[in-house]
Amino acid sequence: MTSIYIIGIIVVLALWVAFSYNGFITLINRAKEAWADIDVQLKRRYDLIPNLVNTVKGYATHEQTAFEKVTQARAAAMGAGNIQDKGQAENMLTGALKSVFALAEAYPDLKANQNFLELQRELSDTENKIQASRRFYNTNVRDLNTKIESVPSNIVASIFNFSKMEFFQLEEEAARNPVEVKF
Repeated sequence: MTSIYIIGIIVVLALWVAFSYNGFITLINRAKEAWADIDVQLKRRYDLIPNLVNTVKGYATHEQTAFEKVTQARAAAMGAGNIQDKGQAENMLTGALKSVFALAEAYPDLKANQNFLELQRELSDTENKIQASRRFYNTNVRDLNTKIESVPSNIVASIFNFSKMEFFQLEEEAARNPVEVKF
């Protein structure tokens, strides 16, 4: 009779470990999927920026430093390796884009240009999608990190070397003041 209880306990523990492991795999895959959503929107943003800069350049040719800052910030954001670096580079890019949109205030013809208005609308839409994707990613990372830190699932996490993931955060200033694209 004792051996049946021992076998029963072992089976229950094995099932618990298997379900916990599968739960971790599910959370990790959701976080990766969410990061892929962010990546898609960031790439869309990177593709829009050269068109925006070229449109504004036609009107403000003497504002070369603003264009150079946007180009440098875009290159840094595209080349950022980890999530923390990506967040810092995106903050820098947001600041550089603000300067380009501030330039547009000085050029009424530019504000009325259809290409500029369409790029402005698309960039605004992309910024909203980035924000939504970021929230989705951070929610999944929070769930994973909570499970890694919670008892008893932290035992399975340590056995299989599951580690916490980083949140994708923007600076407080950038988060409170997104790229202004309305005039």
